[in-house]
Amino acid sequence: MSNFYRKMLFFGLFWVLVAGFSATAGAQTKNGFELLTGAALTKVVPTSFYFAGQSAATQARNTAAATLGKDRYILAGMVDTSGYSTEISGKYEGFFITDSPVDFGGKTLATGAYGFGFAADGSVKIFDLSSKEIFSVATTADAAMKRPRPLQMTLDAKGVRFYKGKNYVLIAPK
Repeated sequence: MSNFYRKMLFFGLFWVLVAGFSATAGAQTKNGFELLTGAALTKVVPTSFYFAGQSAATQARNTAAATLGKDRYILAGMVDTSGYSTEISGKYEGFFITDSPVDFGGKTLATGAYGFGFAADGSVKIFDLSSKEIFSVATTADAAMKRPRPLQMTLDAKGVRFYKGKNYVLIAPK
């Protein structure tokens, strides 16, 4: 194959890849859903969180945030619950903050800050700041998840998937 044809093949493949990535990026931001990373993530996630009369440090490596449209944020993070009582640390894993009402696994979650915990029965429980359970919703197991992390968010056509390991709940704008 001549040098000219190699260059043309490379140039053609390059533009195919660029077009593919552009289409993917456009699809992610077209509906207004976007994951925050890097400095944008650290700017919005609190370094600690108050729950049930105590404050716990945020585990920075286990935080996630997303936008659900213009100026609509959801934030989640796991916290160090080692200082909490066994009763609280057994059900509370982290915080979930939303600055607008959202559909959380089929139930409406109002604007506010909450505690959450993923239960062994395949549900995620949402608590108010006094540790009173507000509701519980079933999670969906994602068998296709290749590298599950303790906590993460991924984009979905309808909103954002909020994961613990391979189990997730869909969060969508209201």
